[in-house]
Amino acid sequence: MTENPATPPADDEGGPHGIALTRTFDARRELVFEAWTGPEHFAYWFGGELEVPVDRMTMDARPGGVWSLVMRTPDGTELPFSGVYREVAAPERLEFTVNDTAEPHGAEGELVRVTLTDLGDRTEMAFRQLGGHLSAEQYRQAEAGWAGFFDRLRELLARA
Repeated sequence: MTENPATPPADDEGGPHGIALTRTFDARRELVFEAWTGPEHFAYWFGGELEVPVDRMTMDARPGGVWSLVMRTPDGTELPFSGVYREVAAPERLEFTVNDTAEPHGAEGELVRVTLTDLGDRTEMAFRQLGGHLSAEQYRQAEAGWAGFFDRLRELLARA
């Protein structure tokens, strides 16, 4: 995997309040897309070292479909996440919302866009999290979290 430095999202992608990461994986695009949409795969890499029980997940990867999961910390605290898929264009693009416990009831949350570019036996992944619902510090923390998640995604894809 190669790692490109984070670049601030353009103004039409959330202004200074967002995340933009690009990664290149040594895996075919179809496998990377499956890792984003298959519960067993997503449970492995999302959350990094935290447990994500597959039996507590929902992933209805179609426009309007709902996804949800719970991350469990070592002390047993549960961190719920959920959202709605807005766009699913296998194997090149996903767009979905992300809500966590910090979001007010009924809030739309953040928007995640994942674009996968076929490079033969490799795939470039452009990741964007937009919305402006988090503070600058929360975006820094979220960016570090996603970077760690993507390290786990690289491990998963290396085994495929």
